[in-house]
Amino acid sequence: MTRAIFDYLRSRLKGEPELHPMDRRLAKRWVKERLKKIYPELRLDPDALERAYQDLGLEPHEGSGKGGATVFEITLPENRR
Repeated sequence: MTRAIFDYLRSRLKGEPELHPMDRRLAKRWVKERLKKIYPELRLDPDALERAYQDLGLEPHEGSGKGGATVFEITLPENRR
């Protein structure tokens, strides 16, 4: 009983498990599919699609706070004049 409690506490304090590389690729693919639906002109231009993905800052990064779980956050590019 005591061992189970310690194992539970240790797993809770360790934080979120690291995101598997396959999950990262699936998330990137899902975002790109959504971009293709929103912007049909990107369907036939993989280079422009990758640039759009990079410009929006959709890369996964480690979150802050307790656990530091991986987050996929959209950061819009600054207005360029």
